[in-house]
Amino acid sequence: MYENYKEHLEKIITEIRDAGLYKNERIIVSPQGAEIELDTGQKVLNFCANNYLGLSNNPKLIEAAKSALDSRGYGMSSVRFICGTTDLHKELERKIARFFQTEDTILYAACFDANGGVFEPLLTDEDAIISDALNHASIIDGVRLCKAQRYRYANADMADLEKQLKLAQAQRFRLIVTDGVFSMDGNVAPLRKIVELAGFYNAMVMVDESHSAGVVGETGRGVTELYGLMGQVEVITGTLGKAFGGAIGGFTTGRKEIIELLRQRSRPYLFSNSIPPLVAAAGIKMVEMMTETNELQDKLHRNSEYFINRMTNLGFDIKPTKSAICAVMLYDAKLSQEFAVRLLEEGIYVIGFYFPVVPRGEARIRVQLSAAHETEHLDKAVRAFEKIGKKLGVLK
Repeated sequence: MYENYKEHLEKIITEIRDAGLYKNERIIVSPQGAEIELDTGQKVLNFCANNYLGLSNNPKLIEAAKSALDSRGYGMSSVRFICGTTDLHKELERKIARFFQTEDTILYAACFDANGGVFEPLLTDEDAIISDALNHASIIDGVRLCKAQRYRYANADMADLEKQLKLAQAQRFRLIVTDGVFSMDGNVAPLRKIVELAGFYNAMVMVDESHSAGVVGETGRGVTELYGLMGQVEVITGTLGKAFGGAIGGFTTGRKEIIELLRQRSRPYLFSNSIPPLVAAAGIKMVEMMTETNELQDKLHRNSEYFINRMTNLGFDIKPTKSAICAVMLYDAKLSQEFAVRLLEEGIYVIGFYFPVVPRGEARIRVQLSAAHETEHLDKAVRAFEKIGKKLGVLK
């Protein structure tokens, strides 16, 4: 059987290559940071990591992790309800809840697991999920695991959301779910209007803050802070793997009864090992640092505004954004790959995004800004974009 199946797989892989959609991985041999070293020996400026606050190699987080490694060991070797919970896990959950001004928190191995495990325990075929069309793949997969009726509205389109809410009145309970920041475009969900519609049509709201926590809002508490809605959203999911240190781990935070039921019935929580204590300890230190000062968030906001303004002034087609994500639209998949390769030769590490990560004909270079970047880093990147943009005919 496998010989026939092997031919089938080879045919698909060849088609992916021929379409210019094949993804190659570059190998890093240094810590994550504004400047990284590749296995080729080349040192480049990194503009495609989710390291929004520059904490991935932060000495305070490293020290917290080392201390926990000595005092709590390497791993838990178990799920939470058996023998996989330490005092560090519980403390991190409490700190995340206080950070977002919610009632309780549950930790997962990743936000993919948090989103994959949130819908099925809470909703049945009597209920409805109303989901933004550009929500992350983890939300889409989580919805698929749930028997609730599914409604989808066009990205950030409040008229369409209202239309879907009217249709969903036939169901018992309704949950609107949206990314806080949409990872491919960088736009922020219009959460105030979403909450208003939820109130009018008797629905609950869930927000994935993975690309917005640590990034948007005056103190980096995400879109609920940006819109003055902290504590007013029933469910928030997020990750420790982006702005919050860049390691591993996800969470769901929100109403205490929701979190309590997830502890009893959320399958990724019940059947996956808990995060290592060293990750929990670093997470605790991260929350403490973010609570003490806004220095990193302020620098990130300045960097994002500076870079996006310079790129826009050069004439690049930039998706509207209020985050640290700058989508430089190229539309053609092969062009996005060639552009990224040319930029690497200039010492700028970025990745071309194309189908199926984004819709066909929507290829782009996604630039992600960080508080770790200095002005000279941003200037070098802009000069490289301008040089390659002219060579490839993107700029006139």
